[in-house]
Amino acid sequence: MIDTGELRELAVATAREAGRMLIDKRPAHGPDVVQTKSSPTDIVTQMDHAAERLILERIRAVRPQDGFLGEEGGEHAGTTGVRWVIDPIDGTVNYLYDLPDWAVSIAAEIDGRTVAAAVDIPRRGETYTAVRGGGALVHISLPAGVAAASTTEKPHVNTGVSLSQALVATGFGYAAERRAHQAEVLAGVLPKVRDIRRSGSCCVDLCSLAAGRVDAYYERGVQAWDIAAGTLIIEEAGGRVGGLDGAPAGPELTMAAAPGLFEALHDLLAPLEPARD
Repeated sequence: MIDTGELRELAVATAREAGRMLIDKRPAHGPDVVQTKSSPTDIVTQMDHAAERLILERIRAVRPQDGFLGEEGGEHAGTTGVRWVIDPIDGTVNYLYDLPDWAVSIAAEIDGRTVAAAVDIPRRGETYTAVRGGGALVHISLPAGVAAASTTEKPHVNTGVSLSQALVATGFGYAAERRAHQAEVLAGVLPKVRDIRRSGSCCVDLCSLAAGRVDAYYERGVQAWDIAAGTLIIEEAGGRVGGLDGAPAGPELTMAAAPGLFEALHDLLAPLEPARD
């Protein structure tokens, strides 16, 4: 038997260490862009690579036979049935510009199903965690001078929110053609909801939904490392995550909200064809 609580604790400790390193060692002039991926705006910095190396080293020191899927390092098979899904910096452009909404995301899967998760948002002093069937938590480090140095809360998605009153988070792709269609979809969504928010980090958006800071989320183009941890956190906070027409969440489209609002968002998006470019 694999102790999922131990997997969560390893994920939490590793994500926090990586988050501290990314703050402490961020070059004063900003990190250097070392490569681009899908477009000139889809960047990787030397700090993405440094954070992923640290995460792999810490996890392998404890569980050397596990598998890994990392945004920067690719996929490595393991022999234990456990696979770690890692995003060393979700929101790299925010990190490049020294904006606060970026995160370190680590999820542990057993036989393809996420069972433990940690998302650390260092500049906001927040770490979200979850164990399948054991609920979600958010640990908040308070500013210096506050009586209690930190607090731990149980996040919960907002319920009973109508579509017209929903604050909806979303994100945009890197290719110009995809962005053009996403703008058309957004034009169809905006008149039907309270408002739209764009943080620049899928992980931050998912945790914001779990914490009740937004009511719903949708985005095309997110990958497994973007959503593996956040999906479990939302589900354990009472929300639903999925794709169009009963498909699982994934690159085609990922949507999330409380039950009821999820279905309303789905029915709004479906005729707008959000899963095409």
